[in-house]
Parts: sequence; C-alpha cells; structure tokens
Amino acid sequence: MKTPFNRRHFLRGTGALIALPALESLGFRRFASAAATTPSTPPKRAVFMSMGFGVTQETWYPDQAQQGADYKLPTGLAPLAPHKADFTIVQGCYNQFNNNAHGGSTFWLTGANRYAIPGQNMSNSISVDQVIAQHFGHATRFSSIPLVGDDPFNGGHGPGLSLAWDKKGKPVGGIKDPVKVFHKLFSADDMPLEQRQAAIADNRSVLDVVLKDAKRVQRGLSKTDNDKLEEYFQGIRDIETRLSKDEDWLDVPKAKAPVDEPKPGLKGKDEIEIMYKLIVAALQTDTTRAMTYRMPVGTLLSSLDTGMNPHTVSHYSQGPRMDASQKRDKAHSELLAGFIDQLKATKEVDGSSLFDNTTAVFGGGVRSIHYLDNLPTLITGGGSNLDLGQNLVLPKDTPLCNVWLTILHGMGIKLDRHGDSTGVVKELQG
Repeated sequence: MKTPFNRRHFLRGTGALIALPALESLGFRRFASAAATTPSTPPKRAVFMSMGFGVTQETWYPDQAQQGADYKLPTGLAPLAPHKADFTIVQGCYNQFNNNAHGGSTFWLTGANRYAIPGQNMSNSISVDQVIAQHFGHATRFSSIPLVGDDPFNGGHGPGLSLAWDKKGKPVGGIKDPVKVFHKLFSADDMPLEQRQAAIADNRSVLDVVLKDAKRVQRGLSKTDNDKLEEYFQGIRDIETRLSKDEDWLDVPKAKAPVDEPKPGLKGKDEIEIMYKLIVAALQTDTTRAMTYRMPVGTLLSSLDTGMNPHTVSHYSQGPRMDASQKRDKAHSELLAGFIDQLKATKEVDGSSLFDNTTAVFGGGVRSIHYLDNLPTLITGGGSNLDLGQNLVLPKDTPLCNVWLTILHGMGIKLDRHGDSTGVVKELQG
C-alpha cells in the first residue's frame, strides 16, 4: 500500500465507528458517567438460566389439557406454588435445527442452524442475551455477564463456553467461581489508575501492529481468504470497542456490594443459591442488564446425594434414576422460588421491585432423555410485560425463538426476527 495507514484511518475507511472521536460521539463517556448514579427510572433487565439435560417430563410439565391460569402445578414445580401467579410455563416450542441431545445449551438462545455455513459442521449465531447487551450494555460497566457452573461434567450443555454467543456466532467465555464473580462485580482494582491506562495504551499499540501486518497480505487473496480476514478485522474492531469502554470506566468506582463475599469451594445446590444472590446483586446495582447462567448438573446431583451422573439420570425410567431426576427438579424449583423471593424483596428507586423490571427464564434445549421438542420453558418477572400466571400450550413445534422475540419486543427491542423465529407469541404478550 502506497498511502499512509493508521488505525483510525483504517477503521473509518471500513465504515466501523471504532475511532475514538466516533466512540465519544456514540456516548460511551456520557453513559459511563450516568451509570455512576442510580437511574431515576428502573431499567429493563433479563436473565437466562439453563439446567442442561432437561427435566422429568412426567412430573415437571403441567397437563396440556389444563390451559390458562386454572391449572394444577405438577410435583416438579410444587415448590413454586407461592409464585404461581408470577410465572408462565410455555409448552410446544423447539429449535428446528438442533439435533444434538447432548447439547441442550448450545443453540438454546440462538435458534441457529449449525450447518448454515457450507463446509463447516459447527456454526452458531448471536444469543438473545447478547442482543439485549447490544441495546442496553452501553449504560453499564459490563454489557453482559455470562456465568458458568463449576462442574466436571458437561451435564448435557454441549459446545460453548457459556450460554452466550456473540454476533459472529462465537462462544463468549463465562465466569464459574462465585468468589471470582463477586470480585469482578464489586472489588476495586488494586492497580493504580496510571498503570491501567498504560495497559490499555499498550493493547492498542499491539492492535496497530497486527492491523498493519494483516493489511500487507490482503491484496491478492482469494474471496474466501478475504472473508476470513474481514472476520479477523471485525474481531479487532470489537477489541477496540471493549478497550474504549474499559477506558471510559477506569475512574468510575464499582458499586458497593449488597451481599457478602461468598465462601470458597461452594458446589452444586450451594453454588446455585449464591449465584442467584450474585445475579440479584449485579442487577440491583445496575452493573449489567443482561446475564446468563449455565447451571451445574453433576455437582447438583452430588450435593443431593443421588449417587448418579447427569447422563445416567437423563436416561431415567421408573426406579432410582427417575427418583434422582425428580429430586433434581424439586431442588431447581426450590432454588428458583428463592430467587423470585429475592427479586420481589429488592426495591427500586420508584418503589417498584426488581422483579417488576426483570425478565427471568429457566429452561433448556432438551426436554427429557433425548427428546428435543416441547422444550422446558418457565418465564417469570415483569421486565417484558408478559402475560404471567398461565400454562400456555402453543402449537407443536413453535420456534422457541418466537418466545425470545416476544421478550425482546417487551423490552422495547423491536427486531423483525431472532434466529429461526416466525413472529411474536401474541398469547404471551400482556
């Protein structure tokens, strides 16, 4: 190339708003300063929680003949009885492209076709939590926070580093230790401000070098190689965006922790309980507005003294395996009931509760055993203005992404589609 090249010229030339003046015009500093104070109007938030291999279909799902509010809670949901008017069970949904019964979390929030790219046997698209992060993440220290259960077993979750997938369909890494989550949310950085600024500057210098090297080889490449290189450039633009946001929050103190630091080494049921408390704390302090939690399965079963691993329990039949599966379901419902209690007890600046302004979804991409239809889906919270308190049975094989699109619309994100969606679920809209 004969013309001078630098990072800002390149980014403007490719149409990306990554140069510092452009970032400032987008309002990163303005939102960072605003986020240091409590918003006068409570923001909308969303949390998605997945349990992996699925549920006990015989005792978790309400009778499909009992639609609406007047339905009998099955034993698997019995601990949620005090909140029956505050959650809706959605039945009949599936992800049409998912064919992996051991990968219940991989496409749960994306609805993507893993074979969408010719020649590749694994591709994905953006998860619904990351769509929410794109729209609301500019106002918070962390655009999103993916959490991951500390579990030696995959538990039927499948490929991925968390429940979250970015706009390029790449896995987003999650945090798995409650102690690490606590410190990420609330602990001050011990490194002096000047050193943190220097570290960001060093990272930018590295980006400048790799961009120059990449541009030198761009000419003469095939279309396929140029497509790969463009994906590489987009990754660098994303890093630029994150560096700029980190810079904008350098001198903004973290929120004071509304919970105590967790004890180290928590596993299974104890881990899930403290993670729920940390989720509430993160939302309460407006540290983020989009969260996911890929929950532990094997350690939960161990903490319940079932003596079985997740895969064995997933292939249950009458007897000890089914007993273990039902015991797991009951534990999840008890924990979820406690989570809802916390959301309701946490007050907002306008007198409403955190529950009133948060949408929480509990479910997964596997129904039971190896079945991939009628996915377990429980929605609670008032953050999307949904019609709660019902057993909603949709037509068989309704895209689960229709539910995600309905949630997005309820949060004010008016997209035409998400994943394989075909429209919103009108029966779910409040």
